Amino acid sequence: MKILILSSSLNSRSKSHTLALRAEEHLEAEGAETVVIDLGELALPMCGTPGSFDHPQALQLTERIREADGVLIASPVYNYDVNAACKNAIELTGGGWENKAVGFILAAGGQASYMSVMSLANSLMLDFRCVIVPRFVYATGDAFRDGALVDPKIDERLGRLARDIIRLGEAWSGAREE
Repeated sequence: MKILILSSSLNSRSKSHTLALRAEEHLEAEGAETVVIDLGELALPMCGTPGSFDHPQALQLTERIREADGVLIASPVYNYDVNAACKNAIELTGGGWENKAVGFILAAGGQASYMSVMSLANSLMLDFRCVIVPRFVYATGDAFRDGALVDPKIDERLGRLARDIIRLGEAWSGAREE
């Protein structure tokens, strides 16, 4: 089982990136082949600019997503939505998302935006026939101390999300082959 973690914060020390790295540990403990792609390390063009869809890094990212059985999106929540880098990456790599199991790991400043990812989940379901893991991880600043995750409940949820995306990815993969 190949699971790609798309870490969309442009700050490598962000809370969502910290969560992405911890999710990677949980996935590997479950035996999944895991890769973390940090969008902060890519120079993706803005979607719709001339040549954006043929940009080498956009094409490479599309292929990495296509090869995965499942994708975990780790994103900060800004203004009640995932960040612009996440949305841009999805727009650039559209076809690679078809028939994927997708889960969400979100870091936000407060509790009020815990449902903010639903419009993106709906888009992935309708546009690319993704199956969404019905267990999101949503963490606020209280879950961290000195850049580290310290909340055992959030860590437990990451572990459950890792197990769920593996199971759902396996089931969805079998259904696609029929």
